[in-house]
Amino acid sequence: MASTVKLIATTAMLIGTVGLGACSGMSTRDRNTAVGAGVGAVAGSVLTNGSSVGTVGGAAVGGVIGNQIDKRH
Repeated sequence: MASTVKLIATTAMLIGTVGLGACSGMSTRDRNTAVGAGVGAVAGSVLTNGSSVGTVGGAAVGGVIGNQIDKRH
């Protein structure tokens, strides 16, 4: 049991590290879009009790909002 928990924790840390490294070449607008999509997906999932349609819809709306934040005119 303890080895399974250790494996899961190690895998999660590895995925997190690789995920953060992938964002290093992104522009601010790209990062805002990705963060908005992630937050929107979580919010959509919570608001619709785990519905996949709510999760995808939340990700789409969050991505659009994140993309438009700090838009220079």
